[in-house]
Amino acid sequence: MKMDSDILHSPAVGLAEEEEADMNDWKLPLAFMKKRHSEKIEGSKALAQSWRMKDRMKTVSVALVLCLNVGVDPPDVVKTSPCARLECWIDPLSMSPQKALETIGANLQKQYENWQPRARYKQSLDPTVDEVKKLCTSLRRNAKEERVLFHYNGHGVPRPTVNGEIWVFNKNYTQYIPLSIYDLQTWMGSPSIFVYDCSNAGIIVKSFKQFALQREQELEVAAINPSHPLAQMPLPPSMKNCIQLAACEASELLPMNPDLPADLFTSCLTTPIKIALRWFCMQKSAKLVPGVTLDLIEKIPGRLNDRRTPLGELNWIFTAITDTIAWNVLPRDLFQKLFRQDLLVASLFRNFLLAERIMRSYNCTPVSSPRLPPTYMHAMWQAWDLAVDICLSQLPTIIEEGTAFRHSPFFAEQLTAFQVWLTMGVENRNPPEQLPIVLQVLLSQVHRLRALDLLGRFLDLGPWAVSLALSVGIFPYVLKLLQSSARELRPLLVFIWAKILAVDSSCQADLVKDNGHKYFLSVLADSYMPAEHRTMAVFILAVIVNSYNTGQEACLQGNLIANCLEQLSDPHPLLRQWVAICLGRIWQNFDPARWCGVRDSAHEKLYTLLSDPIPEVRCAAVFALGTFVGNSAERTDHSTTIDHNVAMMLAQLINDGSPVVRKELVVALSHLVVQYESNFCTVALQFIEEEKNYTVPSPANTSEPGNLTPVRDSPAIPRLRSVNSYTNIRAATTARNLNKSLQNLNLNEEGGPAAFSPGNLSTSSSASSTLGSPDNDEYILSFETIDKMRRVSSYSSLNSLIGVSFNSVYTQIWRVLLHLAADPFPEVSDLAMKVLNSIAYKATMNARPQRILDSGSLTQSAPASPTSKGTHIHQAGGSPPMPSTSSSSLTNEVPKPPAREQPATRPPYTPTLGGQAPHSHQFPRTRKMFDKGPEQGAEDGDEPGGHRNYISAALQTGLCDWSAKYFAQPVMKIPEEHDVESQVRMERQWRFLRNTRVRKQSRCITQKGVSRLDDQIFINRNPGVPSVVKFHPFNTCIAVADKDSICFWDWEKGERLDYFYNGNPRYTRITAMEYLNGHDCSLLLTATDDGALRIWKNFADQKNPEMVTAWQGLSDMLPTTRGQPTSSAHSLARRVSIYLDRSKQGGAGMVVDWEQETGLLMTSGDVRVVRIWDTDREMKVQDIPTGADSCVTSLSCDSQRSLIVAGLGDGSVRVFDRRMGPNECRVMTYREHGAWVVKAHLQKETDGHIISVSVNGDVRFFEPRAPDSVNVLQTVKGLTALDIHPQANLFACGSMNQFIAVYNANGDVISNIKYYDGFMGQRIGAISCLAFHPHWPHLAVGSNDYYMSIYSAEKRLR
Repeated sequence: MKMDSDILHSPAVGLAEEEEADMNDWKLPLAFMKKRHSEKIEGSKALAQSWRMKDRMKTVSVALVLCLNVGVDPPDVVKTSPCARLECWIDPLSMSPQKALETIGANLQKQYENWQPRARYKQSLDPTVDEVKKLCTSLRRNAKEERVLFHYNGHGVPRPTVNGEIWVFNKNYTQYIPLSIYDLQTWMGSPSIFVYDCSNAGIIVKSFKQFALQREQELEVAAINPSHPLAQMPLPPSMKNCIQLAACEASELLPMNPDLPADLFTSCLTTPIKIALRWFCMQKSAKLVPGVTLDLIEKIPGRLNDRRTPLGELNWIFTAITDTIAWNVLPRDLFQKLFRQDLLVASLFRNFLLAERIMRSYNCTPVSSPRLPPTYMHAMWQAWDLAVDICLSQLPTIIEEGTAFRHSPFFAEQLTAFQVWLTMGVENRNPPEQLPIVLQVLLSQVHRLRALDLLGRFLDLGPWAVSLALSVGIFPYVLKLLQSSARELRPLLVFIWAKILAVDSSCQADLVKDNGHKYFLSVLADSYMPAEHRTMAVFILAVIVNSYNTGQEACLQGNLIANCLEQLSDPHPLLRQWVAICLGRIWQNFDPARWCGVRDSAHEKLYTLLSDPIPEVRCAAVFALGTFVGNSAERTDHSTTIDHNVAMMLAQLINDGSPVVRKELVVALSHLVVQYESNFCTVALQFIEEEKNYTVPSPANTSEPGNLTPVRDSPAIPRLRSVNSYTNIRAATTARNLNKSLQNLNLNEEGGPAAFSPGNLSTSSSASSTLGSPDNDEYILSFETIDKMRRVSSYSSLNSLIGVSFNSVYTQIWRVLLHLAADPFPEVSDLAMKVLNSIAYKATMNARPQRILDSGSLTQSAPASPTSKGTHIHQAGGSPPMPSTSSSSLTNEVPKPPAREQPATRPPYTPTLGGQAPHSHQFPRTRKMFDKGPEQGAEDGDEPGGHRNYISAALQTGLCDWSAKYFAQPVMKIPEEHDVESQVRMERQWRFLRNTRVRKQSRCITQKGVSRLDDQIFINRNPGVPSVVKFHPFNTCIAVADKDSICFWDWEKGERLDYFYNGNPRYTRITAMEYLNGHDCSLLLTATDDGALRIWKNFADQKNPEMVTAWQGLSDMLPTTRGQPTSSAHSLARRVSIYLDRSKQGGAGMVVDWEQETGLLMTSGDVRVVRIWDTDREMKVQDIPTGADSCVTSLSCDSQRSLIVAGLGDGSVRVFDRRMGPNECRVMTYREHGAWVVKAHLQKETDGHIISVSVNGDVRFFEPRAPDSVNVLQTVKGLTALDIHPQANLFACGSMNQFIAVYNANGDVISNIKYYDGFMGQRIGAISCLAFHPHWPHLAVGSNDYYMSIYSAEKRLR
């Protein structure tokens, strides 16, 4: 500020400033922007997995029917001369006809056996109709439901007929006899596969389909009309599962080229490599490979099934190529059916693709049913030609000189192509063609490391990639690789399996069956493995044991629990989180694991994670402890003690800063409730009884200063109603349809004005959010009752509960649940309401019939249950349970200050030792899981009054499934915000440039000096009396809070952007607001005087405002007596005090200060501490005792110096250094003010002063190191609001006397504002709040007459 203005405007300085400002914005951390804040905590929708073959099949029987009639050509085909002769690579004319027939039959069988050695083969050579019938029926009988193959060679009989017949012989071979396909279908049954190698074979396929259709119709007729003659006959088998392969179309003849075998189709299907090589040599291009002849091809060394030999390698490449073509061309389900269901069918279809390529070159089109798209032109065939070329070109030297065989580069090249696809890819495009080839090389020693690496990178693209890979058939391969002991494969396999299980957890069974879990147990136990790989291993194990008993047993034997416990303190948070989840799942409903955990003190080791800095880890620990106590096995005294111990440890998380953790806490406690149902019923009855007998005075009819005053009569403005679940508040309350939905709502739904009491508080009550109206019979305990119960049992501090005698553990946990039912985060309170209500319902249902029982005659419960039926329920602090007037006998707490002492209308009912609670009655001795509980309303369609079980299993948070999503999403991809070209990044850059512009322009104005500040640039009537106003630091939005709602205005355009309900209970009010991440994606924090903090996003734009998070920032807000001035109390101070009491309704409420650089939030108010929250960890990091007996009214902090300044109600200003311990951190106390401090402000510069102002109007400047003020200014008396401009050295005071005075740093008044502009000079109302803009010289003022105005410096300056 004191810089010479000339230097300031030199361009060099300006530039440096601008760049630096930008850099600072980039460096600032963001609060509440993690995944847990931006996503719904639930698992991803499971994709329907179709990769698993529901009906794997085997072809078990094969009928080889050969009608060759060697030596006699059929009459209807004129053969060329010379003509194709070879059948199964044998020339039939080279031996006697009978021998030729038998040799050909035997050869055909051998060729098929290469593909399916285990099937039963039956030959039928030149058969009659009867022989075919006998053969087919016997094969079908033996095959039962499996597949049968029928191979028909019709080279020695006429072509098939249009009527659907093929030909066989009579006994003496004097006639050709037709055999109807319809009969063949009947004998063969289904499932079957037919291969027809004859001319015009396409006719058979057509007839087959017609007959199959006819059968379907007959079946339908018989099903509809049982008396129909068709229904009396044996039902024909359905032909749906039949596959046909035919050598040519209906009008085509087989090729007769003498260089080819006569059964070219059969050769392609059963000896593909041999025919492919011959065909290659017959092409013109073969001349490019010198020295290769047909004779040489016969001598290729090696065996088909040995991949290291030339022949084996060619076979392997052929398999890979045909598989790849099929996968790329066929629809997925057809590919699964033909290429993955049955080994023999898959081989035949792969070879069929070759048949199509070779036979089409001779004008013959093979036909299949189901029909395949044409594949003969596919680009992969060129890769095949190249591989053949490379192999054959080496042949002459290998055979003649015995040189070594050079392996084909085919697989390496295909992997490179796959890699290119991965690196160059865009998101939306066709899947990579090479995926099936990657699969082929997974088991090859040479390529598998690279293949696994690429496969992992592919799976990382997301669930769709995993589904694709599974549909290709990767599963059995990666399962088999788990048997490998190679260390270098470990990281890759763990990664791949994590990806698979994140998408399809049903693989847990396969893993356990193949002992795969042992692999991951050894990875987890291996301390040399990097933490991220152990994390994936423990995630995989957590999936294996998830609700799968066999998996739990296997992993328990594999020592999983001890392994996990060793890693609980690992520095890697994700590992800690998953270790805890894994433990929670292994002992979920599995008692042996629980006892194993007890022996290893697992629960005690998990306690350390309850204070972990990462909320997700705390959450996982709560989950694990919850399932630990939630086991349904019989309880012994030992296990009960452990349960109690765990429960009390969990209870400490009641005020955790993260709603995710508190939700998990409710579920964990609900397990305990289910476990000890009868004890909780007793406690519930006790509380219900007490609540009935005890009336909380309604604030409306007491006038103690600590309480609320009656509602002021407000003009009939549209009130916001309590929205059902205030996550989608806009549904009811958009600015657009607000009036429609609210016209008919008066201030309180219950009616009369006196109804305004916490007793019948109806907030967005969780009750109403779940069940409609709060008075709905379905909910026994409404939110009001629960809230009253909570306050009756004077829930003060949980710390005093820990270590209490076990007698009252149930009482303590009941109180914890009551507290959680009033949680500011709706999902938490909804869950807690469910648990409380299901118990209350049980308790009252069980209690009704036995009310008449004599209390003395009740028998005690079994000793194993830790309480005696509610007798000693109240011995919490060990005090004798006698009736006491103060309700604090329930917890051993410090009695409250008298200001709030409730009038003792009637002492709370506490049973004496002798008698029982009035209707404590027989609870069944055996604990059942919740069989019935209050139901959710009648939408389920079950009969009304049929109460459903709705805790126990139903209560879940989805945390584990949500955490598992991490493994399904891309891990290696650059996050969008780091990708320089992403939209997210561009938007951020735009915002940061805007910030720099605002800072620079506003600095220019403030440095010229502001001489007046009374130009009214905005005025509007707010829906409620403004209680807090807050400018957004960089855009033109201002937030105005009334008691329980927030209105957003655009002060430049003068329009209302949004108005929504904050969700605080009716007897509380908003007392502070802050913008978090104002420089980037802004969130709004609201603080209410019950100590709750709520954080909102999506406000003031066209979306629904959403609550990001909410928590109890201060748990024990005390009622305040306003510190009276120490000097002889002048009438003014008293008048202001009374005025303030009325305007603020009570104490200081909650005050906060936010530090963006560190992510710390300072909170205080009607408490004796300044509590610091770390928003990154979502936990309390420090409590600084104020050492005063009055409330904190103002907070200001400076992160550079680690100082916090607090103004207090007794007039003192205290300075704390948060780096020091709680006893020495108060470094300075100034007691110069005589009354309530309205504002204490710490300037942010390195030598910044403290400026503080009291209601008496004295402004004092302190230098933090000096004991006395360095300057004092006197302003107006009766101050109600004040703000200090951080840049422009201005401060503004608002007074109860209806005017605003603006002063400069020297204490000169530069503006006095008393009237509104334009409203015929209407006088402004009493000032309820005011605030400066952090940068511009703008002052926002809210007054009690509902008006909200903004004043600025003169126009010429702006």
